[in-house]
Amino acid sequence: MVATLDDTKRNAIAVKLADMKLLQQLLIQNEELFLRESADREVTDNIRKMLDDDRKNQGILETVVIQYGIQKEADTTVQEMVNTVRQLMQGNELSFFEKVFQHELLKHQQVMNGLTIHKAAQRVGADVMAAIGSLNTINFENRAHQEQLKGILEILGVRELTGQDADQGIWGRVQDAIAAISGAVGSAVTQNSDKQDMNIQDVLRMDHNKVNILFAELLQSNDAQKIQEYFGQLYKDISVHAAAEEEVVYPRVRAFYGDADTQELYDEQASWRIILDQLKAIGPTAPEFKDRIRGLMDDVMDHVRQEESTMFAAIRNNLSSQQSEELATQFKAAKSRIQQEIGGNKAGARV
Repeated sequence: MVATLDDTKRNAIAVKLADMKLLQQLLIQNEELFLRESADREVTDNIRKMLDDDRKNQGILETVVIQYGIQKEADTTVQEMVNTVRQLMQGNELSFFEKVFQHELLKHQQVMNGLTIHKAAQRVGADVMAAIGSLNTINFENRAHQEQLKGILEILGVRELTGQDADQGIWGRVQDAIAAISGAVGSAVTQNSDKQDMNIQDVLRMDHNKVNILFAELLQSNDAQKIQEYFGQLYKDISVHAAAEEEVVYPRVRAFYGDADTQELYDEQASWRIILDQLKAIGPTAPEFKDRIRGLMDDVMDHVRQEESTMFAAIRNNLSSQQSEELATQFKAAKSRIQQEIGGNKAGARV
């Protein structure tokens, strides 16, 4: 049997991603609560903008977890902390200022989670970097939210302590701080649209990129164990991607992409399953293993080029932005379910 790359390091990153998902849910719940409690227009406007960002970031996090391919439960300590904070937020023990103060600490924790995952991914593998790349957006926006929360805390704190309003220069300083963060990160891309999810083309392209990286890593390695592990990850990622496409994407596009072209995509993926099983049977030390991997890579990349040119064009011409985003949501849900069915959420899973 061929081991996947679900090793200790990758499982640890999966747990940290689960921590982020759980914290993201708490952040959203807090901000929804703050909107009901806030009586200040500027504070309310800033919280509403944060809530919009955080709802979109929740979708990005879900995409990252599914793209990563290993699903874990959040750390027990984090689960207990989230439950404790949720009870405090819903109770009357803390003032509004104190609740927002705790929220800012949670934002800091989320920032550090995201940065830690990013740095760990650099040490683990290029395919992991490809899978978690979208975290850059979340990391940047959470840093910007921290600056907004500092402004809100200054307003609420001065009012709570003195009964008077703070000076009027707070929001200018906040915007200057956010601009400085933007300059520091440089390559981070913020969300500037009303999209509720990525479109199907973007989600498929992410999968294609990760598989291409895995092929390259496998072919460049001379370590039999690492080759075996890379092949195991390829086997799982290709199998899950193909099954989800055949369940969700191809039936949706057949009407406008055409029976013949759609059937060709089905047939190509069916042939990969045969090749993958043959490769699994001969093992990574066989003399012909890498040559057959190169042949499979050529087939897969031809398939990818067809999808990203003609099929993507057909989707753009026939589906609205909302329909394309809905298709992405359905595709990710199918991938998540299939990953769990084949054991993608278990340590040391094998294919």
